Amino acid sequence: MTLPRSVLIDPEQTPYYHCVSRCVRRAFLCGKDALTGYNFEHRRQWVENRLIELTEIFAIDLCAYTVMSNHYHVVLHIDSKSLCAWTDDEVIERWTRLYRLPEWFEQLDAARQRSLIDKWRARLGSISWFMRSINEPLARRANQEDGCKGRFWEGRFRSQALLDDQSVLKCMAYVDLNPIRANTAETPETSLHTSIKARIDNRDEKLAPMIGNPNNVFSLPITKQDYLLLVDWTGRQFRADKRGQIDPRTPPIIKRLQTHSAGWYDEIRHLTRKFHRAIGNVASLSAFRDHLGQQRLKGLSI
Repeated sequence: MTLPRSVLIDPEQTPYYHCVSRCVRRAFLCGKDALTGYNFEHRRQWVENRLIELTEIFAIDLCAYTVMSNHYHVVLHIDSKSLCAWTDDEVIERWTRLYRLPEWFEQLDAARQRSLIDKWRARLGSISWFMRSINEPLARRANQEDGCKGRFWEGRFRSQALLDDQSVLKCMAYVDLNPIRANTAETPETSLHTSIKARIDNRDEKLAPMIGNPNNVFSLPITKQDYLLLVDWTGRQFRADKRGQIDPRTPPIIKRLQTHSAGWYDEIRHLTRKFHRAIGNVASLSAFRDHLGQQRLKGLSI
């Protein structure tokens, strides 16, 4: 059963979400289309540029991303604290980077202006509006390039609530390792248009900060060094022929997360098949199931 996005995405339950948007046509979003022979590789940069641009506007942190041939993944964090701290002028300034300020806005009385600013503030903290602000302009641009009209994306993007720190890190690693699993890259440092590549190249100033960044109050629950180690180790379990020898030793971060290396690897490998609307441990999934008002939730045995 399809549930409304307002139920699936609730910052009071968790501020972290994994979202996927997929191209609906046979024509590729990016890469080379074997059917037509056209190469759309340049569109990957369109997506990456737009993601970075929107992090400067929305109260949403970009934790991880990857741009594949016909879809893209993002792991997002809703920064409710910053959203509430913005002044009205900041809200207006940010909103007008996306849309024109209506000419009649100044003619409204104070109460109606307040109502409109509150609506804009809510939208600047909305993952639905964030995804919409990615997909709409990219669809128009791609349709113009293709010389056609019509739907470019599937009707709804997929969202999964990430209910605990382990789930956030698992999903980030899953997203960053997409090119490895798809056999389009050999190593994280050669995975173009991914957040792991940006972090390795120190182009991560617009990404969600990690522990050890002194300039931010919010940070992901891991240091950058540990995260790079975690992704590299996980990727070595996916492919035995990956460059270098697979190190059988469990990295320290796995031990500190109090999880088993085999379980970690197995869950990342089957992440989207094992879970659907949310990813988490038994307790967090049970609470989210009750929040949805459902008797069952994929990934949770009852």
